[in-house]
This record gives sequence, C-alpha cells and structure tokens, in this order.
Amino acid sequence: MGITWIPGAERLGDGDIGGDMDTPDEPARVVWHTTESGAGDAEFDSTADYLIEIGAEPHLLYDPTTDRLGQFGPLDQSARALRNDGDDRTNRTGRVCVQVEVLARAGDPFTGYWQPGPNFAALLAAARSWGVPDVWPAGDLASDGSDSTSRDSDTWHDEGGHYGHANVPGNDHWDPGAISQSALLAAGSGESLAARDDEPSGTAADGDVTDGTDVTDAPNVSLANVIAAAGTDPDAPQGATTHRDDVLVVERALRAEGLLAAEWLDGSFGTSTRDAYAEWQSRCGYEGDDADGVPGRTTLEKLGAEHGFRVTD
Repeated sequence: MGITWIPGAERLGDGDIGGDMDTPDEPARVVWHTTESGAGDAEFDSTADYLIEIGAEPHLLYDPTTDRLGQFGPLDQSARALRNDGDDRTNRTGRVCVQVEVLARAGDPFTGYWQPGPNFAALLAAARSWGVPDVWPAGDLASDGSDSTSRDSDTWHDEGGHYGHANVPGNDHWDPGAISQSALLAAGSGESLAARDDEPSGTAADGDVTDGTDVTDAPNVSLANVIAAAGTDPDAPQGATTHRDDVLVVERALRAEGLLAAEWLDGSFGTSTRDAYAEWQSRCGYEGDDADGVPGRTTLEKLGAEHGFRVTD
C-alpha cells in the first residue's frame, strides 16, 4: 500500500474527488499538467477554488516558485483532470493515476526557474511508494501547441511512469510544455536532497546547481542586461520590459526569497523589483548606496547560487 495523503500537503476541498480505479492491475503513473496561470499564494488559492467549482480537481496542486503543495483527494482514487478516451476513463487507468497541476504556463517550462524543496520531494516519494518508475514511456513532451506527441493507447495502458497531459489518449492539450524530464526526477531524489543539506548555503557540488538540476539546465542571466533593466524600467511606462527573460529569472528568485509579491513577476525591473533587490542586497550585508536595488556581480551570483541560475557578463 502506498502513501494516500502526502505529509505536509495542505488539504483542499472536502477530500472526495473520484472513485475506484478501473484497471488497478495496470501499472501506476503520474500525469503532469500546467494551469496556464501565474504562481504565488493568491494564484494558488484562487486556482484551487476554481478547480473545485468546476469539478476538475487533480490530486495535487503545486507552486514551483514556493514549493507549496495542496492535495484534493487520496492518491488511491481517481481524479478529474483528464478527458475520457471514448469509453476509456483515463482518470481511472492503472494502480494509481496521480494528477499534478503545476502553477505555470506550458510556454515557459517551469523547470527553468522552479524552486523544488521538501514538498516536491514528498510528492515524488509518494508516487514512488505506489511503484511509479522514474521513466517517461511516451517519450518527448510538446514544445508548443503545434508539436505532435505520442498518445498511444497501448503505451498508456501497458507502461507505468510519468506522462505529460500531452501524452494521454483522448486529450488534446499540450501541457506541461518542454520541461526537463530528467531535472524533474532528479529534484526529488534522495541523493540531490542530501547534497543540498550537506553543502554550505550558496555552494554547489560536482557541477550541480543548488536545486539538484544539472548545470546544463540552469538558465543564464546577463549582468549587463539586468543592470540596464534596473536603470531603464522604473522610469519607463508601467510594465516596460527592457530585458524580460533575464529579469524574470531574477524576479522568480526574489519571489522565492519572500522579497517580491507574485503580482510583480512580469519581467519588468520596475520599482517593486528594484526595491526587492535592494532588500536582497541588505541581506547580503550591503548598506546605503551599495543597497540601491541595481544588481552587482557579487549579489547576483549569490542569488544565482541559491536559486539555480548562472551569471554571465
């Protein structure tokens, strides 16, 4: 018997979302979805309420920027996040069919910026307790809405492991996007968690960044770009994004530090982001003009070491 209620997960709703599995002799699996929304506590709460309201509850709701985890129902019963494949009730396939909705967008793969922690490790531990293997039987995930993926019914029924919503027969969504399948599984491994606990804060072992993902999966942030954005965006029209991609990575790290509200995760290095970065500089021991909210290499590299990005010139 596997884990039915994940330790540390918040209870969402009344706990009654499905029923018995149709094919309990078939292998166990996990299906990954994205909510196509932002992240943060307000989004988490409103999304949970909405899924309950429309009767489309998954088992789990996960915020990749805060490691917050909620659970709607027991893992040994079905959820409601998948369409049927004709008469085949895909939500009820296998020993378990764990549905995970991640507060993210398919077009911006969450493994590029996430902050997996103890709750994510507990999620994967629960899946493994049911015998879900660390494999992706359907192969690659979709990189955009026009990308075709395998939705083979025989694979779905015969092989346990991890699937994207894009891999499920009878469904036409392309989420969760082109997430790093290896990084997702590594982030919940006992080895990567132990390495985080043993290493001093802000360091990495054997070429790995501190969230347990391989360094080749870590995004790059240009110091020059974020300095330019910090100098331009605050005085530009609301929402100006001088170097959106670089700034978003920094904003997500500041959000994970509890310094930036979720509503300002917009890729604009405006006054809220600059104030949040000034608080980060203060945490790093800087004062006065040295904590003005304009990134410097030392503080940006420290933020990157803590939150899995690399700083370039």
